[in-house]
Formats: sequence, structure tokens, C-alpha cells
Amino acid sequence: MKICIITDDNSGITPIEAKELGIKLLRMPVIVDGKVYFENDNITTKEFYTWLAEDKDIKTSQPAPGDIINLWEETLKEYDQIVHIPMSSGLSESCHSALMLSEDYKGKVFVVDNHRISITLKRSVYDALNLVKQGKNAAEIKDILEKEKSESTIFIMVDTLKYLKKGGRITPAGAALGTTLHIKPVLKILGGKLDAYAKCLGVKKAKKAMLEAVKKELETKFKDVPIEKLDFAAAYTYDIDSANIWVNEIKEYFGINNVPCDPLSLSIATHIGPGAIAIAVSKIID
Repeated sequence: MKICIITDDNSGITPIEAKELGIKLLRMPVIVDGKVYFENDNITTKEFYTWLAEDKDIKTSQPAPGDIINLWEETLKEYDQIVHIPMSSGLSESCHSALMLSEDYKGKVFVVDNHRISITLKRSVYDALNLVKQGKNAAEIKDILEKEKSESTIFIMVDTLKYLKKGGRITPAGAALGTTLHIKPVLKILGGKLDAYAKCLGVKKAKKAMLEAVKKELETKFKDVPIEKLDFAAAYTYDIDSANIWVNEIKEYFGINNVPCDPLSLSIATHIGPGAIAIAVSKIID
């Protein structure tokens, strides 16, 4: 059977990368002062962060049901089945909407709810593509991805909690951290939301806290997984120079050579704000 993988651009996958991978990409809307924008289409990164700094009314929205259905219908002209991997149901209603819409496509569209976002969502796409190559059908791929949903972790340092509090994408414990000058909150993705992990004095200590947190995860959660079976990745908002320094620090700390680094999508950056850096580790599904 011909199986197509679909994800949204919260994965950090660009339209060019999607074409190279042979997958389909669902675009997530960003709404600025009531006007709808789409990344890599009618808004630039510079415009977005300028408007964010100007405190314009910036919101995110789930894709329109019609856009999802049109993408599925067009895809099913060429493919027998679809594995649709949206961002975590704990952070967006888009997953629930896709699940409801898929009820009319039984046996053809399988929506995965594996609580992934950004660079870990991207890892799920790679895993799904590998499973397709292994001859798994769409139902099997969905089951495997959901079974392995907890086999990843993300730690992120944000410059401010302002945007997360505004969008409600943070647990009460995370929101209670508070921020003052030089204090950098470190958060962890937990159960689909961002939760408090540490409150650090300065970027240097925040980075150290994240590296030590991942080391602890390697010694506990991933203790039975060989390091070559783990996918390390980094992410950031806006500041590429700081991100490159962060990548080199990750490589040196863990003694690894490959740490891909992606800018967080604009729909995620809406809730994170500029100046964030993140590290993720995911188990690679064989």
C-alpha cells in the first residue's frame, strides 16, 4: 500500500524539506491584528519578531477543517493511506479536530496523538518514514508511534514567561516561576504542556541546568538505550548566533558530532517569545 505521512509545520519542517522527504505539510495559521499569516508564505521571520516586540495582537489558530479535508482528499488520489502526525493534543486543538474528521476516513486516515512538538515531532516523522520502508501499514505505524510517545524529552530556556502565560500553554507551576531581570526559567515538556523545571540566574546557569537534566535522563529514562539510538536536537527562537554556540556546547558536553538545530516555528514562537533555546533527546524507533 502507498502510505503518505502528513505533519504540520510546527515540526520545523519547511515546504522544501517536506518535498525532499516526500511528505505533505499542513500549515498552521498565525493571526496578527486579525489578519491570517502563514510561515514561509506571506510573513517573514523579521516581520513576525518586529510585531511581537511591538506587542501587536498575535494569536495562533488550528488549521481550518476544510484545509485538512482538502489536503487529505488530494493526497488520497495518489496514496492508499495517510498517517497524520499533528502537534501535541496538550498544546493545540488541531489534534482533536483531525481525530474527529478522520472518523469519516476509516481505514484511510490514521491520526497520531503522541504528544510531540517541534524537534521531537520531526523525529516522529523520520520514524514514520522508516516504518513505511519496513512495510508497516498506517494502523501499525500509528500504534507504534503512540506506544513510543514518552520516549523523548525537551528542556527549554525562555527569556520571559510573558508569552506562555498569555497563551495558556504552561502549567500553573510553570506560570508561578515568575521572571525578573537575569532570571531565566527552564521548562520541560510534560504531558503536552510546559512545566517548571528550574529557575536559573543567567543564561550560563540555565544552559548548565538543561545539559545536566538531559544527562540525568540518559542515566534514568534512556539508560537501556545505546547513545547511537538516540536523536539529539536543538531549537531556538530568532537568535541564530546564540543557537550555534548552544549546539557546540551540546556536542562538547555529550561527545557527539551531530546535533541538528531548527528555528521554532512562528506558531510556537508566538507562545515562547524571542531568546529561547532548547535541547531534545528522542529514542530512534528501529
